[in-house]
Amino acid sequence: MVGGYYDAGDNVKFHFPMAFSTTMLAWGVLEFGNSMGSDLEHALEALRWGSDYFLKATKNPNVVVAQVGEPNGDHDCWERPEDMDTPRNTYLLSPNKPGSELSAEIAAALAASSMVFAASDSRYSKLLLRHAIRVFDFANDNRGSYNGIGAPCPFYCDYNGYMDELIWGAAWLYKATKMGKYWDFVKANIGSIESNTVIRNIKGDAVLMSGGGFCEFGWDSKHAGINVLVSQWVMTDPSNASPFVPNADAFVCSLLPNSPTKSVSYSKGGLMFKPGSSNLQHATSISFLLIVYARHMQAAKKVVNCGSFSANPNTLINLAKSQVDYILGNNPLGMSYMVGYSNKFPQKVHHRASTIPSLDKHPQHIGCRDGDPYFKSNAPNLNVLTGALVGGPADDDSFEDSRYNVSQSEPTTYINAPFVGLVAYFKSPQPSSFIKFGFRNFSDLE
Repeated sequence: MVGGYYDAGDNVKFHFPMAFSTTMLAWGVLEFGNSMGSDLEHALEALRWGSDYFLKATKNPNVVVAQVGEPNGDHDCWERPEDMDTPRNTYLLSPNKPGSELSAEIAAALAASSMVFAASDSRYSKLLLRHAIRVFDFANDNRGSYNGIGAPCPFYCDYNGYMDELIWGAAWLYKATKMGKYWDFVKANIGSIESNTVIRNIKGDAVLMSGGGFCEFGWDSKHAGINVLVSQWVMTDPSNASPFVPNADAFVCSLLPNSPTKSVSYSKGGLMFKPGSSNLQHATSISFLLIVYARHMQAAKKVVNCGSFSANPNTLINLAKSQVDYILGNNPLGMSYMVGYSNKFPQKVHHRASTIPSLDKHPQHIGCRDGDPYFKSNAPNLNVLTGALVGGPADDDSFEDSRYNVSQSEPTTYINAPFVGLVAYFKSPQPSSFIKFGFRNFSDLE
């Protein structure tokens, strides 16, 4: 299991957030690849790094690798990845130890990636899709939560159930193959996740949240993502639009500052906030959905009505732009929350490899606790983690540049992954230009 991504500033390969990050990176390329210019090749390289890894994780039928690394042992050390001497346990899913949410998210990641590579590497693309189909079947035929293997909790427990991932995976497979059975699965099961409440993972605890599952999107909850994704092919089809388009509209109304049904809060500086740590994960993933949905609205000449308030596509685009601008420095502190961008950015990022000297500077082994002086130092990190987005400021727009403040100073892949497509869009907006990736029909696999 060489390869893949660590989730954040530690050295554990948590596959649930890694798979979601891979799905979002692929979606960003599908939507905005035409705007990436010469950076498209780097996006494809990053995506292939993730999809290659998930091919390994799903190599054997009826087995899915769920995680690499024992998290408690890892979190008790502060050392470089090159020096790891903590337990590297590998945790597996099987029919006796199912994990539908993780397996279905991997299926979504592989299906989305298969569409990205369809034009440039058809052989690889078909391999990805074959794995996606097999892993989705494994997830659906062996239903159960991956919480049962013990390793993900309390870090990435799935408190929200696995049906949203199964529907999400089926929606991506339908988008990739146009096979009716996947669309039938989505329609038959979407009602099972429609609820006025949702359980969220808040710092490792299960918290019941009101406001509707349609408002949720992130590594644990795929509800809003399902509705926005599906809206692309049902927005002008009255027979199939419900509940997807009404729920996507309700999601939009839950975000707009002037909407009577707004359920998020905004700082004085204008940053969106939802409960939980690493708040920028919400700002980036939700902004991504806003841009994608705005593009679907533009194509359908649609507006969203939020009571007495109406929103056109530009309303959504402007809200997303305000979040991107805030993240990159248009905020009360003048702070860019992307490391290495602008003249003022976080210096004490909670990330092991960023804080400890490189092998070039310090070739000797650095043991489990030998990295502590670098963690406790008041000096900036020795290695600039260029491009990483950290958790972001508090809801009063303040920011504590401290490795001890994990919620604010730790970067994660699932903050960065949606942001790639966002900045590509705002670099060169092309509202009506969709990159030509994907399969025409299932026979392309043969």
